[in-house]
Amino acid sequence: MKRVDEARRAYRQGDPDAAARAHEMNRIAAEEPHEQERGKYLSDAVLGASDGIVTTFAVVAGVTGAALSPTIVLILGLANLLGDGLSMAAGTYLGERSEVDYQQKERERELWEVRHFPEGERAEVREIYRKKGLSGEVLEQVVEAITADEERWVETMMREELEIIEERKDPLRAGLTTFVSFLVGGAIPLVAYILAGLFPALAAHGFWASVVITALAMFTVGSMRSIVIHKPWHRAGLEMLAVGGLAAVAAYGVGYFLRGLAS
Repeated sequence: MKRVDEARRAYRQGDPDAAARAHEMNRIAAEEPHEQERGKYLSDAVLGASDGIVTTFAVVAGVTGAALSPTIVLILGLANLLGDGLSMAAGTYLGERSEVDYQQKERERELWEVRHFPEGERAEVREIYRKKGLSGEVLEQVVEAITADEERWVETMMREELEIIEERKDPLRAGLTTFVSFLVGGAIPLVAYILAGLFPALAAHGFWASVVITALAMFTVGSMRSIVIHKPWHRAGLEMLAVGGLAAVAAYGVGYFLRGLAS
């Protein structure tokens, strides 16, 4: 969401004027729902791409450390892309599906209680806002306003009593977003080997070309993570590069010390 991103940037920069512009009433009222919808799946895309790059390059580094042929790199790299990509997508789908089911069950329970035990639920609303510091006539007005509308009443119980903020994220779309971004990110370390297959003169430099391409991709995708984790882009990029590099070095070392098993 552009307005929220501006508010975050203003906070990081300590700019009260920019923060005030981000909180103008006309901008808050004009915020479109589809902007929020896109933001729901941004984390799936960025994290899927980053995992794809790191895990596939770890395979590339491990196979290279074992001194196996570039063909093996492609075979294992592509197998990792499909296997890990499907696994991540399934995990994302099942996680989101479980969360949606849990929220729905809790909402149904709260609605049932509101309809069958209204006085008890009204007392819970009163206690919630009493603990927030309200009392007397103001407290009763708040309770009356909330309980006058069934949907608002249930929403309040979900948020204030159960601390559940319903995101309404589509599990299938989240899983597909993760899968596609994993495939796109994970294909990057294999680009040099694919080009080496098309142009034999590049075969001797396939690994180092992959190192350069992957390092640039890691930093770029890591920088994009700053949108999700709200860190400075350069720090997020360097963190991603460091984690990916560490994984690659570890995989290369394992392949190097076990290369005799492949002969």
